Amino acid sequence: MRNEKMIPFEVIEKVVAKEPEAVNAVLHHYRGYIKYRSIFQGHFNADIQDKLEAQLIKAILQFCLDR
Repeated sequence: MRNEKMIPFEVIEKVVAKEPEAVNAVLHHYRGYIKYRSIFQGHFNADIQDKLEAQLIKAILQFCLDR
């Protein structure tokens, strides 16, 4: 059984190759969680959302499959 909550390995390979569509797919995958974490004192904060998305993009671009 395939876990639908996981990002497919093919997308991860494309992310490592720095393909923009794959990076957008990962951002889309985590969009709900980022919005949830962007709530501060009971209100949505777009600045927090932008910062979290930037941190995710930075981590995506630094990710390496080779060890």
